[in-house]
Amino acid sequence: MQIKELGHVVLYVTNIDRAVQFYRDVLGFPVVGLEPGIAVFSAGRSHHEMLLIEVGGIPHKAREPQPGLYHIGFKIGDSDDDLRAAHKELVANHVPLIGATDHGVTHSLYIVDPDGNEIELYVDVSDEWKTNPRAILKPAQALELL
Repeated sequence: MQIKELGHVVLYVTNIDRAVQFYRDVLGFPVVGLEPGIAVFSAGRSHHEMLLIEVGGIPHKAREPQPGLYHIGFKIGDSDDDLRAAHKELVANHVPLIGATDHGVTHSLYIVDPDGNEIELYVDVSDEWKTNPRAILKPAQALELL
């Protein structure tokens, strides 16, 4: 067996309407299906990249690192201008920024969704990783973009 690509992510959410509003209306992730308690999203790469299932409860709070999902990364462009434009949209939608990082091959903004899941919004700024896969392991630096 060999994994060919990451197919999709499924998240449990406390409130489907609030989650859809965040992912669709704030982040611009296209919805391809809505059923009571379920939302399906796709940017067109495949049948779906993300599925949300409402389970109720209380959103989790920030915590110390522990085993499990750390964050989900969404590519939003190919330049720092794309990242600056995204930051303006986040500010306009009152979404707090929790980090901004230069990873060498990518520049990233970090936010949290309504259920406390960390999201990385990134742009590719170098294709060095194609010839040097270890390029993704460069030490992270603070991103002075904004």
